[in-house]
Amino acid sequence: MEGFLYQASIYLAAAVLAVPIASRLGLGSVLGYLAAGILIGPVLGLVGSETEALQHFAEFGVVMMLFLIGLELEPRALWDMRHKLLGLGGLQIALSTFALMGIAMAYDQDWGVALAIGLTLSLSSTAIVLQTLSEKGLMQTNGGRNIFSVLLAQDIAVIPILAFLPLLAISFPPILAADGSIQRIADAAHGDGHHSLSLVDGLPGWGVTLVTIAAIGSIILAGVFLTRPLFRFIHASRLREMYTASALLIVVGISFLMTLVGISPALGAFLAGVVLASSEFRHELETDLEPFKGLLLGLFFITVGAGINFVLLFEDATAIISMALLVIIVKGLILFALAKAFRLRGRDQWLFALGLAQAGEFGFVLVSFSVKQSVIPLAIAETLLLVVALTMLIQPLLFVLYDYVSKRDSAAEEQHPDDEIDEQGPVIIAGIGRFGQIVNRLVQASGFKTVVLDNNMETISVMRRFGFKGFLGDPTRPDILRAAGLQKASVLVVALDDQEAALKLVAYARKERPDLHIISRAYDRTHVYKLYQAGADDIVREVFDSALRAGRYVLENMGLTDYEAAEMERLFYDHDRETVQQLAELWDPMVPPSQNKAYVERTKELHRELEAALVRQSDKNAEVG
Repeated sequence: MEGFLYQASIYLAAAVLAVPIASRLGLGSVLGYLAAGILIGPVLGLVGSETEALQHFAEFGVVMMLFLIGLELEPRALWDMRHKLLGLGGLQIALSTFALMGIAMAYDQDWGVALAIGLTLSLSSTAIVLQTLSEKGLMQTNGGRNIFSVLLAQDIAVIPILAFLPLLAISFPPILAADGSIQRIADAAHGDGHHSLSLVDGLPGWGVTLVTIAAIGSIILAGVFLTRPLFRFIHASRLREMYTASALLIVVGISFLMTLVGISPALGAFLAGVVLASSEFRHELETDLEPFKGLLLGLFFITVGAGINFVLLFEDATAIISMALLVIIVKGLILFALAKAFRLRGRDQWLFALGLAQAGEFGFVLVSFSVKQSVIPLAIAETLLLVVALTMLIQPLLFVLYDYVSKRDSAAEEQHPDDEIDEQGPVIIAGIGRFGQIVNRLVQASGFKTVVLDNNMETISVMRRFGFKGFLGDPTRPDILRAAGLQKASVLVVALDDQEAALKLVAYARKERPDLHIISRAYDRTHVYKLYQAGADDIVREVFDSALRAGRYVLENMGLTDYEAAEMERLFYDHDRETVQQLAELWDPMVPPSQNKAYVERTKELHRELEAALVRQSDKNAEVG
């Protein structure tokens, strides 16, 4: 018991210390977990032989992650991805395999060994890549969706690869065991001869196929017909922990069944997630499993770092590091070419190429399996495991490189030549995002001409496709404003996302045109005060009116009539406008509002006045009723 608590303390302490530091440095949590593993393993020697066994347990985090991803995909969405799964994913696996196989053969490896090496290194790390994409908010980008398609294709491909590898088996010379006995490679790999449970051992090929189809069919049928009654039964118990136990049972049970028939547990879990994607209990499952997924994935990354064989690495560091870099470069070039072929552009093609360039956690599984099946010699397998681990260790740095390239490309994309503004109008609208679009449509529909300015080429292009005219240019630049007719305009609408740019524009416009009516969008109250001091006439908080309307709906559903709720809304609106104007006079940009004594006291007074006014209005409504 003491040993278990000691090990648990070491792993948790390493994660708690290393991961926040890595995240604050912008390196991501994955690199933090890997660094924590290296620190407690090879560097300090705080953990030892239990790392490999713990890694098998931690791989369950990958299974949970794919189950949760499956919950986000309905079967129709998966069917829509079939072209990318077979085309993009299949090409990536095939091209990477044959390229890496060719390199291995160039180093005098037998073609069977070389092919096994190519297949092993062609797969990428589902755990690292999806975790990093989620952290950086890149899953829904075009590049992120294509990466997910390839990773899913790779997970599916593990099954036929495992079936194919035994066909490459060759006879290796006997080796001398530690006790002096002579063993063959397969015997050494199997160790004590322990055999795991299996439903397909000893069956002919057609029998294995039937059992596999039956297992997959049972998962689908259970997901469709049994999960709803199960969760209704659990709900009747009114015990929150039973939801968590049920969610774990589903994932663990499916993984065990897939293991019995020789299928990847991760793929089985993903299939179950897809089946349950349309279930009303989907969100319960996500909530219950998310913490387990995060901890187990973190533990998996720590064990990868702790399991790096630095003794072997230091014996031939140059060669092994060169191999790892060569794998990344070869796969990266193939991925970049595929990104071009499948019409990924700009940042998306860099994300696709850099995101999948590493080897993956399934590489550990395939290497171990290949040794047991006498496909890869033990000495080569040890080096291969080290190369896989190093590429995974380097991968977070590739995402850092992507961030740099992405910022550079963003700056280049923004450097479009400004449009020549050949129109002027009484209303200038600076910024045509969601806020500015509504203003523009209302004003134009009312028969007034507008001049729209925005420095986002994509936004202007979308506007033009829908028949609205807009000009590309920075609205804060004096020459752009003069060309748009600032000297003759009646109204300037400032609808920019950038708070500082909005302040700059309001201040400049007020200086140039003291008589101009300026209407500005504001982010919050502090931004309102700044815009007020800069010279804006009408200031609209971007969520205030919608929140006020939502509050009115609440009052209506609490029993107030439409008229009574509207009157309460109007009273609150009028009082808030007066409050903001009064507090703007007391606001000091050099003093935080909570430390501004006059501001705090007046806020309390105005709040009491609002409560009294609402009570009076409520009494008035009661008298009328």
